[in-house]
Amino acid sequence: MSAGRLVVCPTPIGNLDDVTPRVLAALRDADVVACEDTRRTRVLLDRHGVRARALVSYHEHNERARVPELMERMLAGDMVALVSDAGMPVLSDPGWVLVRACADAGVRVEVLPGPSAVDVALVASALPADRWAFVGFLPRRARELEDVWKAGMTVVAFESPRRLAGSLASLARFDASRSVAVCRELTKVHEEVVRGTAAELAPRYAASAPRGEIVLVVAPAPPGAGDEDRAAAALEALVAAGARARPAAAVVAELTGVAANRLYRRVSASSGPPGRSGE
Repeated sequence: MSAGRLVVCPTPIGNLDDVTPRVLAALRDADVVACEDTRRTRVLLDRHGVRARALVSYHEHNERARVPELMERMLAGDMVALVSDAGMPVLSDPGWVLVRACADAGVRVEVLPGPSAVDVALVASALPADRWAFVGFLPRRARELEDVWKAGMTVVAFESPRRLAGSLASLARFDASRSVAVCRELTKVHEEVVRGTAAELAPRYAASAPRGEIVLVVAPAPPGAGDEDRAAAALEALVAAGARARPAAAVVAELTGVAANRLYRRVSASSGPPGRSGE
């Protein structure tokens, strides 16, 4: 290993007093601080009276170009501190390219513990935390989004305020009774955690889009939720062969355990308003 090293430093997700003494010491001792936005990092440093030796920008648009320079410094013995605007670098933030390069080159990587919106939201949601998954930002495609809703464990995701209502509406169509928590502006002055079902919260945020940073926490899918697509496909095949939708839905429900009304709604939605022969 080289004498230099990379220190990954999580920074506060809102309240600047949440930074740890170890992170401040690393920022003070580093030969260079690589930060997503030098202006935001300077606010944190000024708040705690830390005078960094050097600040350089390291963000999603320049990280691949910046890595060789930082690697050269660490291989020469320098200590580089890596920070993002908020929370733990690499988790839906820049940093993975540099950490991977250090691992490949045998440069020591030290990761300091600290604040993260992911675990704060998970605990605040009051949803099961024994098994959970962080999926980053929610996917945009409907089919990929439905795959998230099928997860048999609690899901934590980042979401933009303008897309929150649409994501909740997607979940409500998939499972209206699913428990969710919308965690907004965590650790900040206007922190808010709103808990309810998808059916309750989807219209709330459709009527009034929220502001600020959003973390969405979704309860696990009920057992057998992954079988619904297969059951719906079976019902569609029966209807296409001439079966009446409602009686066929009852038969498929009996065989699969998926609610008949749920299957009927899915088939009706995919084929448009049912005619007399489809009812």
